[in-house]
Amino acid sequence: MTPSHTASDILRIATYNIHKGVQGLGPARRLEIHNLGLAVEQLDADIVCLQEVRKLHRREAAYFQRWPDVPQAEYLAPEGYEAVYRTNAFTKHGEHGNALLSRWPVIGHQHEDISDHRFEQRGLLHVEVDAHGRRVHVIVVHLGLIPGSRVRQVERLQQFIEREVPPGSPVVVAGDFNDWGAQIKRMLSGFGLYEFDAPRAFTYPARLPLVQLDHVYVRGLEPLGLHVPRGRIWWRMSDHLPLIAEFRL
Repeated sequence: MTPSHTASDILRIATYNIHKGVQGLGPARRLEIHNLGLAVEQLDADIVCLQEVRKLHRREAAYFQRWPDVPQAEYLAPEGYEAVYRTNAFTKHGEHGNALLSRWPVIGHQHEDISDHRFEQRGLLHVEVDAHGRRVHVIVVHLGLIPGSRVRQVERLQQFIEREVPPGSPVVVAGDFNDWGAQIKRMLSGFGLYEFDAPRAFTYPARLPLVQLDHVYVRGLEPLGLHVPRGRIWWRMSDHLPLIAEFRL
């Protein structure tokens, strides 16, 4: 008989590319950051890994009347969560990057630039959290659009983990991998990172998802299941759907 899981040994992790909190193009574009705030709360995840999060954008802040007064990571953090944000890309009107929202105490965090060429600014966000008294290392990634870049960025990720994460410590790597082939999955398994082995949970494009670009890979945790929220309310908020993964500590 399998022992039942208790709330204290389950770690629920979500990853979500929020498309900078805005959907649509030109005059038809609409601000979705307020709906995304409600959505993040609905995910009820212990850790939420976010990509394409704006720290600021002067042009959009002037265009939208209800643009939040605080950076998006802080705005999206449910009550009681800690928000960690680091910039990947600096643009003419502002900056954006990865963020992590944690229900559990944050022990420390750091950022590493993994840009592969000057046309795409990419970075990884490493956050160490205390989950039920156990230290878990979470790395939020948003890999490049070019296949060769993604391969080199995964190699950089491997070097980073070997350098910064103690052997045997639980590791989570979550985010938008911009990849639906098998090569990245094979590379990650080569240094001990695996995801829930089930039929793929398609996350992109949100309106009619055909591929899985978003993943949660782990080392030292037992994968239990995956879930992708669906429906009009979700595909209106971003071009990606969120992915929720549960693990046993």
